[in-house]
Amino acid sequence: MHIVLIEPEIPGNTGNIARLCAATGIELHLVEPLGFSVDDKHLKRAGLDYWHLVTIHYHKNFDEVLAQYAGHNFYYCSTKAPRSYTEAQFTADDMLVFGKETAGIPETILKANWESCVRIPMIPGARSLNLSNSVAIVAYEAMRQIGFANLAEKGPGLHI
Repeated sequence: MHIVLIEPEIPGNTGNIARLCAATGIELHLVEPLGFSVDDKHLKRAGLDYWHLVTIHYHKNFDEVLAQYAGHNFYYCSTKAPRSYTEAQFTADDMLVFGKETAGIPETILKANWESCVRIPMIPGARSLNLSNSVAIVAYEAMRQIGFANLAEKGPGLHI
């Protein structure tokens, strides 16, 4: 499984997501430009001592991700999406795509992939959830659907 962050801006969010990836065996893809340096102390602190467990890929743009992972299912997570993330049928090699904190996934990408867009249900008037919380919610649903197979490969049982 893969998490793709398009132009993330807040180092603490990316660090938290990296820690999630480390604990679950999910690969992390960061699409430039990043809103911070990868040496940022807040990024490092949020990831704690898990950095050696994370597989991170850096991409110059989102088209590069599409080209390198052609054939994978892509799910675009957006508050504008037509259906809930729980309606998706996830598989082990899926790409879970999230946009930057202030703007989300670019409209052009959403429109071109509308049938693959999913959202986290919220009450009317709620604008959005924190990016790292959103990634965790969708990632764990995807892992639940595949029977937490990626965790079984990494170690003895679930560690919560």
